[in-house]
Amino acid sequence: MLKEAIYHRPKDAFAYAYDERTLHIRLRTKKNDVDAVYLLFGDPYVWKDGAWQWDKQPMQKSGTDALFDYWFIAVAPPYRRLRYGFELHAENEVLIYTEKGFYQEAPTDDTAYYFCFPFLNHADVFCAPAWVKDTVWYQIFPERFANGNPRLNPPNTLPWGSVEPTTTSFFGGDFEGIIDHLDYLVELGINGIYFTPIFKAPSNHKYDTIDYFEIDPQFGNKQTFKRLVEECHKKGIRVMLDAVFNHSGYYFAPFQDVLKNGEKSRYKDWFHIREFPLQTEPIPNYDTFAFVPEMPKLNTENREVKQYLLDVATYWIREFDIDGWRLDVANEVDHQFWREFRQAVKAIKPDVYILGEIWHDAMPWLRGDQFDAVMNYPFTNGALNYFAKGNVRANEFADTMTNVLHSYPQNVNEVAFNLLGSHDTPRILTTCDERKEKVKLMFVFQLSFSGSPCIYYGDEIGLTGGQDPLCRKCMVWEKEKQDRDLFTHVQTLIALRKQYRALRFGEFHVLETNDETNHIAYVKTYDDETIVCVLNNAETPLTWTVPFSLKDKTITNLWTNEFLTKQTMTIEPYGFLMLLVQPTSAV
Repeated sequence: MLKEAIYHRPKDAFAYAYDERTLHIRLRTKKNDVDAVYLLFGDPYVWKDGAWQWDKQPMQKSGTDALFDYWFIAVAPPYRRLRYGFELHAENEVLIYTEKGFYQEAPTDDTAYYFCFPFLNHADVFCAPAWVKDTVWYQIFPERFANGNPRLNPPNTLPWGSVEPTTTSFFGGDFEGIIDHLDYLVELGINGIYFTPIFKAPSNHKYDTIDYFEIDPQFGNKQTFKRLVEECHKKGIRVMLDAVFNHSGYYFAPFQDVLKNGEKSRYKDWFHIREFPLQTEPIPNYDTFAFVPEMPKLNTENREVKQYLLDVATYWIREFDIDGWRLDVANEVDHQFWREFRQAVKAIKPDVYILGEIWHDAMPWLRGDQFDAVMNYPFTNGALNYFAKGNVRANEFADTMTNVLHSYPQNVNEVAFNLLGSHDTPRILTTCDERKEKVKLMFVFQLSFSGSPCIYYGDEIGLTGGQDPLCRKCMVWEKEKQDRDLFTHVQTLIALRKQYRALRFGEFHVLETNDETNHIAYVKTYDDETIVCVLNNAETPLTWTVPFSLKDKTITNLWTNEFLTKQTMTIEPYGFLMLLVQPTSAV
């Protein structure tokens, strides 16, 4: 066994409290290097005749990526504390792996050799809102969804969808337009809306906030927004707003005061200013988002700034009953601010959803004291590379998804925000070179994967567009101009996801992959539900044989409601199967 590849730490994704009584423990080993792993575990205070007493249970191989195998076990310590180690088997070799290193036999004279989970405290359990597991999100860029009240149009508003969008163009989208089309979202199956910023700002995207306590007048007023939230709730739709707390806009009153009064401004410590007077060229002499002078970075370590932003966060929950905050550029804000943010918003609404925008490994934010989830861009990039761009083959894609799932605890994965496109990325149909069949396959994967999926407005009816601003074009409402076949495809997938718990939050296991045929088959299991998905991501038909006996099983094609009677079948190019596997006696 390659000892250098064997890894565990008693924290984060490798050892965590799944609930108040259950610990999840993982171990990493070199790929195909270990045949079996057993967990040796016991209460640190249970001794007999001078020897520590431990139990032994087999661990299951939970996944494999390009380099490693991952092993998993769930245990319920009777006294909520644990010492543990691992017994690894490979051919004729047996190793004991503990916190102090490797041994030939399990030490029993002292528990200090072993990994320690000191106590399963209720306060340490990662606890995200349960409703998120059942939510299918829909991201709306309010300026481009629907114009319901032309009287609110900002100056120089263009006719709806008349030209390609630019960074400065306006088309007049507003809250009334969204209210007018809520039934469309209900028809699709949506039960959560994520809005990009709605607060007063000069741009069309509103990420340059002027006033965090005011609605931008082009969208409507607070009364209209309150009605929008109420109408959403009546239809079973949750509402999440976008919080831009990393930076303000150039015309934010405190920043304007600093521009006017310089070092004498009472707000000078609200920002990160390197020198006075302020300058914007060639690059700003104050910290900003990227090097954008119109977006000065807020000093969230400043007591007044912190209180101002926490007041904003609680105000919109308390007064308008919103259900979640998406946190823009969340990784550039200090961790302590986010800890206090969580405490403040959860005190008002315990099941509010806190979603951070982080594009990289986000474990430091997902320990239960800050965010409930992050935007799962590793999932996004993996799906785009495999289905849309063809940059990777099936084996590498499966490795990527396995790695994604093993990067975080299971209870984190269950509420991960899984997106394929957004206001920051090219439209998925454009990324697929307008190959609709690829988009369909990608939706199959997204809506059968673990986590909370999000659809970017218009992707379900075939909107196209390159990088920002082209990905922010106006929603098309004329049915004859919509791709209704694609709409029905997504609608059906959402309905199946709602019907079958295994699709929503079942465990994901790769069944098989093949680089030559470029197909992947995977299993989703939850309690007594088992669903097998087979995706043929290739230009040629796939001859696929069910890799288990059909005897005593009833297999239903969920897409056609037909029973499977043959062991081998043909899947069309870019086609798929979703098979419900049941014991015949249960049907």
